[in-house]
Amino acid sequence: MRRAGSGASLQKTVGGAGQRQYNALSFPNKTANMKKSSVILLALALALFAAGAILFRGVFGGDAAGDASVASVRPALTVTVAPPAKEMLPIQITANGNVAAWQEAVIGSEAPDLRLLEVRVNVGDSVRAGEVLAVFDDETVKIGVVQAEAALAEAEALAGEARENANRARALEKTGALSEQAILQYLAAAQSAAARVQSAKARLAAERLRLTRTRVRAPDDGIISARNATVGAVAGLGGELFRLVRKGRLEWRAELFSSELGRVTVGTPVTLTLPDGQPLAGQVRALAPTVNAASRAGIVYVDLPGGGEGGKSPARPGMFARGVFELGERSALTAPLSAVVMREAFHYVFVLDENGRARQVKVTTGRRTGGRVEIVAGLEETARVIVTGAGFLNDGDTVRLAPSPSLPDDAAKDSRR
Repeated sequence: MRRAGSGASLQKTVGGAGQRQYNALSFPNKTANMKKSSVILLALALALFAAGAILFRGVFGGDAAGDASVASVRPALTVTVAPPAKEMLPIQITANGNVAAWQEAVIGSEAPDLRLLEVRVNVGDSVRAGEVLAVFDDETVKIGVVQAEAALAEAEALAGEARENANRARALEKTGALSEQAILQYLAAAQSAAARVQSAKARLAAERLRLTRTRVRAPDDGIISARNATVGAVAGLGGELFRLVRKGRLEWRAELFSSELGRVTVGTPVTLTLPDGQPLAGQVRALAPTVNAASRAGIVYVDLPGGGEGGKSPARPGMFARGVFELGERSALTAPLSAVVMREAFHYVFVLDENGRARQVKVTTGRRTGGRVEIVAGLEETARVIVTGAGFLNDGDTVRLAPSPSLPDDAAKDSRR
């Protein structure tokens, strides 16, 4: 029994080992067979998919090569073209500046220690030369005038008496009745009396002048720009009462760089744009003889005319305004503004070539006027510039040329085909 059991165990052990060895030897063959089957099935699936795709395109899609050919020549956009034009464009310099009074007169008090009784004008009033603006209390001044007149009368009376005495002394000079010294005294007294008369006249004139100065008058025609006069106040000598814009005349003080000053001359016309958008014409009156060392800019003085209601200028001192100096005209090549496209900080236009394709051309632009822009460089005069739709094109796009409005209907239909 032990031997049989040992033999069975040995057989089982040998059989188990052999079975494991068989499994180990047969496993790689199964894996290889499975990989081959997968590859074959994948290849069959791809072949079937390709055949189905070809069949689908053949039935529903037509000829792919034909479609690509049609797409390559299909126009991307219908456009209009126009040749560049030669035009006379204005030469201008744009500048900024402030509006100021041409001359602003300061009207002060010339009658010190007098009380102000009346103020007859206010800020913004137009006045004439010699017009009374304010009145000071003149009672004390009138008293001084009366005193000066009395002093003059007294001096004239004394001078008359001294003159008569001097005449009698001269008549007695040859008779010896009076000594030479006495005669000289009479003559000196007559001269002193005459001098006192002149002094009294000067004092009277001063008092009368002081009386006239109790009436503050406008030194020139103009507009009152400031008022410091107050009724009841006692103004000191030279105290400011009013400010007057002489003649109501204003000027625009524009700042131009030193490189631009040489292009502007006296008499150059200027067009200003006021803050409310109203235009105002002016003319260069003078150029500053110096240039600011910090800003490298010089001042150009532009006379502004009067206008608006009451003969006043629509501009006001202190306004900031933008102006354009008109320096003449110059011939230039221009293109429609809609034809210029900006891409990557450069300006381009699209030109239609002989094959119906849009070619992108880099250009340099200049002045603008109305709906056109100056082309400084990069564009030929004979080029056909695409006007409408330029912003939607790329270099090399095939485009269709829009029919001319002057073509008959049949010709327009043919051009569409």
